[in-house]
Formats: sequence, C-alpha cells, structure tokens
Amino acid sequence: MSYPPPGPPASSGTPSSTPWAVLAHLGGILAYFWAGWVVALVVWLVHRERDHAVAREAAVALNFQLTVLVALVAARIVGEIPLLGFVGWVAAVALGIASLVLSVMAAVAVNAGRPARYPLSLELVR
Repeated sequence: MSYPPPGPPASSGTPSSTPWAVLAHLGGILAYFWAGWVVALVVWLVHRERDHAVAREAAVALNFQLTVLVALVAARIVGEIPLLGFVGWVAAVALGIASLVLSVMAAVAVNAGRPARYPLSLELVR
C-alpha cells in the first residue's frame, strides 16, 4: 500500500498576501537611511485588520527596524564622543550591513512560506 506524496509546506498567508509581507521585510534595506521602519509601519497599518498573516510579519519587521533605529541612534551618539568616535561609526556601518542582510534573509524566508525571526529584536508592536 502506498501513500500519496506530502503536500507543500503550509504558507503563512494567501499567495496574494505574500508580496506585502516580503515588502515589509525588504524595507530594512532603507534602514541605514533612517527610514527602514516606515515601509513596515505602512504595511502593518494597512493590513492589520485585513490580513493577520501580513500584519504579523509586518509587526516582526517593524519591531526589528525600530530596534535597529535605536541602536543606530546610540551608535551615532557614541560616534560624536571624542576618542570613541571611530567605534561609534564602525558600529553604525555594521548595524546597517546587518540590517540589510537580515532583512533580505527574512524576506526570503517569508517568500518561502516560513515565518521570519530576527535576533535581538525588541517587541514594541504586537
């Protein structure tokens, strides 16, 4: 007796909602320009009542981007302190690169139907 092959993995939302969730995560590409959180916020505000899967992914992206924003502000402040300036600027560049890489990885995960998770993200939006 043979069994049918397993089906595709469960998606976090409908196929038409996946691009919105991916867009929320790709907004992190703008993080070094201080605007990475805006895209996730707009997607979250538009979809929070209409599509809970997109709203959940947008909230995850927004939480991460707000965490990155706080860390970037702190790094820039440290960058203005004499003798610590170089450390602050290196930290700001590293945060920008990390935000870029992690945002793309999250967008790829969401596009594949898996939920995105970021390391060290404050939960500010639910």
